[in-house]
Amino acid sequence: MLQRATHGVRGRPRLRTPRLALRLAGLVVGLLLVVAASWLVGIVDPPGLASPAPWAASQIGHVPAARLEAAKADLARIEVAGRAPKTGYARERFGPAWDDVDRNGCDTRNDILARDLLDVAFVSGPARCMVASGILADPYTTRSIEFRRGERSSDVQIDHVVPLSDAWQKGAQQWTAERRREFANDPANLLAVDGPANQEKGDGDLATWLPPAKSFRCEYAVRIVEIKAAYGLRMTDEERRRAGELLGQCRTE
Repeated sequence: MLQRATHGVRGRPRLRTPRLALRLAGLVVGLLLVVAASWLVGIVDPPGLASPAPWAASQIGHVPAARLEAAKADLARIEVAGRAPKTGYARERFGPAWDDVDRNGCDTRNDILARDLLDVAFVSGPARCMVASGILADPYTTRSIEFRRGERSSDVQIDHVVPLSDAWQKGAQQWTAERRREFANDPANLLAVDGPANQEKGDGDLATWLPPAKSFRCEYAVRIVEIKAAYGLRMTDEERRRAGELLGQCRTE
């Protein structure tokens, strides 16, 4: 009696889906389900895709009640207008990078590093100005970042909360050179932050970029409103709308 063949093609075994591919597919599907669930409950918030969870908006952080009310009043006074051309902008328009405007013997970059880092150590010298090392609790990402002067100094960067280019297009073109120099070195507009996050931000305003760490977004929005109001800088309509939304979501201490 002839035995029935169990091969699809004579001499060749029937093809089977590799187990590794099935496992990888399962991992991908599982990861997608975790991300989707995190978005639904407000744990992650991709740009332009806010979570539908009713409590997600309340996770953007808090500021003192008096400061929040002052920021709302400031926002109402900020002029709304279109973005002017970037023509003529250059970093040098705001003076030498990291000047010593407060005349304390230290440049602004090192002043901000000394203010924002923990466990700060200075390069040996009489002025105790140049920061050699420290630890940054990054407000934009919540990462803990080790700063060491040298090849990886750029791991920690000093961000202009209101970018110089944004300021140039929304009023700073008309300022004096001294006013622009003051703005570029104002500690209220400067933060030590994660280098890659700062590069991702570029010259984005509130309408185009927010810190990945949702818990810092209230503080970030309030600070931008305070700075723009203090210097008489404009906002676009979209930026003004976004600022209003964020201030409305802020909690108070």
